[in-house]
Formats: sequence, C-alpha cells, structure tokens
Amino acid sequence: MKLSKFSLLLALGLLLSIFMVACSSGEEGSTETKDGDSGETTEEPAEEPAEEPAEQVLNLLNGDTIPTMDASLATDEYAFQFLGTTMEGLYRLGEDAKLTPGIATEHKVSEDALTWTFTLREDAVWENGDPVTAHDFVYAWQRAVNPKTGSEYGPYMMGGVIKNATAISAGEKPVKELGVKAEGDYTLVVTLEKPTPYFESLTAFGTFLPLNQKFVEAQGDKYATSSETLLANGPFLLDGWKSTSTSWDLVKNEKYWDAETVQLTKMTYDVVKDPQVAVDLYEKGEVQRAGISAELVDKYSSHDDFTITPETSLFYLKFNQTTSDALANVNIRKALSKSINKQALVDEVINNGSIVSNGYVPADFSAHPETGEDFREINGDLVTYDPEKAKELWKKGLEEIGKTEVSLEFLGGDGETTKIMNEYLANQMESNLEGLEITLKQVPFEQRLELDTNMDYDIQFSGWGPDYLDPYTWLNLWLTDGGNNKMGYSNPEYDKLVQSTVNELALDPVKRFEAFLKAEKILAEDAAVAPLYQSARAQLISPSIKGVINNPMGATYEYKWASVGAAE
Repeated sequence: MKLSKFSLLLALGLLLSIFMVACSSGEEGSTETKDGDSGETTEEPAEEPAEEPAEQVLNLLNGDTIPTMDASLATDEYAFQFLGTTMEGLYRLGEDAKLTPGIATEHKVSEDALTWTFTLREDAVWENGDPVTAHDFVYAWQRAVNPKTGSEYGPYMMGGVIKNATAISAGEKPVKELGVKAEGDYTLVVTLEKPTPYFESLTAFGTFLPLNQKFVEAQGDKYATSSETLLANGPFLLDGWKSTSTSWDLVKNEKYWDAETVQLTKMTYDVVKDPQVAVDLYEKGEVQRAGISAELVDKYSSHDDFTITPETSLFYLKFNQTTSDALANVNIRKALSKSINKQALVDEVINNGSIVSNGYVPADFSAHPETGEDFREINGDLVTYDPEKAKELWKKGLEEIGKTEVSLEFLGGDGETTKIMNEYLANQMESNLEGLEITLKQVPFEQRLELDTNMDYDIQFSGWGPDYLDPYTWLNLWLTDGGNNKMGYSNPEYDKLVQSTVNELALDPVKRFEAFLKAEKILAEDAAVAPLYQSARAQLISPSIKGVINNPMGATYEYKWASVGAAE
C-alpha cells in the first residue's frame, strides 16, 4: 500500500477547508385546497397566482481545482467527489451509507465468499449512447492495476482483494489474469484473493468505476483532461471543465438510466480558497453553501444557517521510532500522547465542531454485528489527556534511555491556520514535559509527502479518511512494514490479530469484530500514534437545499436525490 494522498490532503487542509458538505434532507410538503360543491352559484374569490417552482440549480464553491477526472489516477477528495457525481459503479451509497443499486441490480456470493456474480441492468448507457456493460468494468479494473497506468489507488484498493491484483501490479503476472471477467454483456464475475467482508462497499468507491475502453483509448493522453475528453454514465455531466479550470458546471445527464429521480438541472462551481470570501458570497446570496474556518466560527455560530457536519476522518501524531531513541521508548511515546489537552484543541484552536479522539477507530463508524453497539463505545477512551501521568511516564522514559533532555522535530503543514495548531501542539508537549525541546518544520504538501515517504521526520501531524466501511481501513495502517506505517512501528501480536480479520476470521463477523477491538487496545498500550481529534465541518447552508447525503467514504456528498425548495 502506498501513502494515501487523500489522507494527507485532509490533514493539510482541514482547518482551511471550505469543502461544501451535505446538508439537512427532507421534502417540502404540498398543501392542496378543494372547494366543496354546494349546488349554489357564488362568486369565487380571486385565486392567488401559483408559486413558481424553485429553480433546480445549486451554486457552490470548491476549495481548489480538480486534479484529475481519471478514475484510475484519482487519490484526493476533489477527484472522488466529481467522479462520484458524474459516474456510476456497481452500487451507490444512499441514506445512512446503505448501498443502493447502480449499474448492478443484484449480486450473488459463492459459499466460500470468493466468487461474486453481479447482474447488470440493461438500460444503462454512456452519455454517447453506448451501453454500459460488464466489459467496461473488466477494462477499468485491469487498467487500475496495470503498472503502465501508474495508479496509486488501484494496487492499494485491489491488492490482496481481487485475485492476482498484487502480482499484476508488481509486474509478475499479465493483466488479463486479474480476477474479473465478463460473462456476456450483463454479467460480471469477480474472483477474490480471499474472503473480504468489506468488498461490497468497495464497489461504490471511485477506483472501481467502469470505463468505456473505445473512448478512453481514442482520447489517448488527453483522456480526462477536459469535459470533451470525458465520458459519463452517472447522474450529471461535467461541463466547461479543463484540468486548470477555476470554474465549471455539472448539468443533469438526461441519458442516465434513473434520470427521472434526478431533480437538479445544474450545479455551478467556483474555486474560492479564502473562507471570508466564501462567507461573503453566501451572505450576498450568490452561493448556497460556504465553509466556516476556525477563526470565523464565533462570528457566525449564531447565524440561522450555521451547521456542524460530523465526519469520520481522524487526525493524530505519528511517532517515528527509527530516528530517535526517545521515540523508540514506549513510555516517552505515552507521555507525549497524554501531554496534549485535546479538549482545548478542538474547542479553542480548531473550533469547528470537531470532537476529541481517544482511540484509533472513529465514533459512529462501525457497529458490533450482534449488539449494534458502536465500536468507540465498546472500547471507550484509550488515550486521554493526563498531564500528571504524562510527567511520570516522561521521567521514567528519560531514565530508561539515560537522558535528561530530548530534542525532537515536529513536521507539519505550512498554512497560516495550520501553523497555529502546530504551535499549540508543540507548546503543550514542551510545557508539560520538562527537558523536551521541539523544533517546528512546516512545509508545503509535496515536501511533506516526500519526507513521510522517506521517513525523514520525528513527530508528524497526519490524518486519515476511510476508504471503505470497515475497521480494517483504520487498523491496517499500522501493520509491520505497511505502506502507510512509515514510522517503524511493529508488534507481532497486533499484526496477527489484524491479519486474522482478513484471513481465518473473515467469515465470522463477531470474532472478527472482537479481534479489531483487541488490536486497537494494543495500539494504545504501545502508544503507536497519538490520537487527537475526529473532524467536523462548520458551514453556512441554505435551508433551500434538500436531500443531499453526506457520505462517510468516497465522494463527500451525494446529489442524486438532491433538490432545491422553499426555505422552511
């Protein structure tokens, strides 16, 4: 697995984010009046003119340009958002993250859970009129793991899941041996490497979208660089877009198989990076949603349209155990983890509705398969703020490494608001741990990515957003030599537990969930990373927006069922 650019973009951009996420859903009620017939002739009162139906157009903002619209190359929030809006895979996420039919109408799973057979609808077409077939999925998935494509998420998402994906991405087997084939035009058969409990949710993720081979190959290197070199099969079409565009539109795709459900006719987007500018546009009525940065929350929290949207992304400090004998010491790592007042961090520094995280799997993300109890409620608070205990552990750790002072470098982002948070975190650790000196290294995203890949840091602020609906998306991050570990952490017992969830326990939901619970406790005992907070978004959202769904993975919002109505 490679380091997810999506996760680092989240970490870099959270406090400056103006991502426009989902709003409250619901339909406007209609009121009808009917006059009774009394048999008498009376003068009818003048009828008031009927209210004009709301124009089904949303005017929105985006925090930056769209880096790519190639599903094989997408790694970030913006790409997955617009792919999710213009494209459709086997399934879509609906309300409460429930999978709803997309191109697939149903599927069957073999008794050993290795063979998945999907029946595809025969009324789905590409915007050029070509039918969407099983061959489009075969081509797209093969392309994603083909080393020549250079996909990051293809090998990461399919490796160890789809049969032979790992070997193919390593150049050890031909692409045609990937475990996916078309049996006719409307039956897709997928063979897995091993039983994968979360595979069904993967089918709604951007990397698994279909591609029209004839069109893609005809475009060559120009494919997915502009609206003219894209081919959609989803609810909307991308209009007026190039890879450098700072404005574009989404328009309803009249050829979408379920076009009757889609009520929005158009969504306009402009790139605005300054939160104050975004809010000003909202106040003028020029856009219907605007993100609120930390420094603006107090000013706008009493606004009638102020909304907090919880997220499932976690942020934490990574401790590189290979660069410092101090960080290789578990008591020092525990001391650092307990030295930060996380409640003050979310209340006073971040100030956008984010909540304290005291574990490694977010709240309201995964439930026990029998009891339905939330993962976070079961394991509770594993890593809490405790300055007195931190001092005790720090003293013990220093004695164990034979030092009285320690100097560490803190790697963080270089955004102005992010710098405030970096300074707060460093100050908390230094103030509570005598003899600790922290040097801040605040750099642009690309440099941070390189430094992380090369494990050239001591402490690093980082974060992760889920790629699928399963605790494994979190707990596989810290496997020994894992592609996202990049900090030298290793615990054989932890590895065994986590790997058992995709091997011998894959078909036993209860024991599998319990293995995840035990594994998380090991992470806490080892102080592998220091959990900080679970993110949220503060926004101004027009009450006229209806039916937008906030997704916990993939595209941040789903607009298929959205509409514009009168404000309640």
